[in-house]
Amino acid sequence: MLTRTLDATDSAAVRRHLTTLTVARLSTNAVYRFAPPFLATIARGLDVELAELGVALAISEVGGLSSPLIGRVIDRLPRRSSMVAGLVGVVGGAILAGASTGVVMFGASLLVLAVSKIVFDVALLAWIADHVPYERRGRVTGLIETSWALGLLLGVSALGLVAAATSWRWAYGTGAVGVVVMAGVLVARLEAERPAVAGAAEVAAPVGRLPRSGWFAVLGLFGLMAAAQSLFVTFGAWLEDEFGVGTAGLAAVTFGIGGLELVASTTSAARTDRWGKERSVIAGTLVMVPAALLLAATDTQLAIGLIALGIFIGAFEFSIVSAIPIGGQLVPGSPARGIGTMVACGTLGRALTAVPATRLYDRWGLSAAALLGGGFAVLAGAAMTLRLRAVRQR
Repeated sequence: MLTRTLDATDSAAVRRHLTTLTVARLSTNAVYRFAPPFLATIARGLDVELAELGVALAISEVGGLSSPLIGRVIDRLPRRSSMVAGLVGVVGGAILAGASTGVVMFGASLLVLAVSKIVFDVALLAWIADHVPYERRGRVTGLIETSWALGLLLGVSALGLVAAATSWRWAYGTGAVGVVVMAGVLVARLEAERPAVAGAAEVAAPVGRLPRSGWFAVLGLFGLMAAAQSLFVTFGAWLEDEFGVGTAGLAAVTFGIGGLELVASTTSAARTDRWGKERSVIAGTLVMVPAALLLAATDTQLAIGLIALGIFIGAFEFSIVSAIPIGGQLVPGSPARGIGTMVACGTLGRALTAVPATRLYDRWGLSAAALLGGGFAVLAGAAMTLRLRAVRQR
């Protein structure tokens, strides 16, 4: 399916496995992304306040700080083994989430999900770095990243319908079954092969060190993820509190947002290599900031608020997909370690934002959370601008 967008210049392994890897990642994204839009529903089920789940969400994100270490380990292991280990962990986290009896247990399940998904994602992105030269990596990464949008568009929407018909617990169980199926498919189809293309970067920095331009890149990812988290953990509660939108309605909104993310991912796949990774990220942040301001000003109007939210999330998706290929270049000869470093900074952004975003929402509503997101988008754009200048000066 996705291989129709590739050509003879892409390696045989990429053409053969792109669809399988994308669907496998879709299954993990569906489980991982289920909680934020349905946080209010889960809070009611556990009989806790939304802010308490916000704390649990933040604590779970701390597991992402292990990404650099995970990257070091993955660089020494077969990619397939690492990906399968990540899928098994996602299944365990989903089962634990569905069986949760309180906020502590649910927080622990989110931690297991977060770390396991990092293992899978870093291994997958390192596999791409192994097989795709940097100058063409934006296209393949963009195609793989459609799984993030489709995880929301199809996966979370479907799980939301399961939750509406039964409960959010059964939604997690359904997601776990999907991941088990894709783990079996991946084991059967993906060979334990040697890299087809060296993933080492053309970055002129000593092995094991990030140059100044690299630190600007990870700061940019921190800002992007923090900006998105500001709204991802609050827009579901906003729709419920302000407009009385129920679980099925949240699933419909989630479906629409997933569609916008899909458009953004495919646009990145088509344009980022041509425009340049850093310039693409900056362009996305220039759209995110006014969208956040519009949402803050119109949070009592459903139609305009949803449009502003959609634009913000779509621009974020374009920026984050455009930024991902940079990670494989940060540490020469160690793509997984570089990717892990970027993931850790992005995780830190989410972790540090979940609590203030939910508390700002509880006190002042969505407008405060939107302004927080806009501020972090400014940080991301500024950091990537500094990276672009640093790269030019090398």
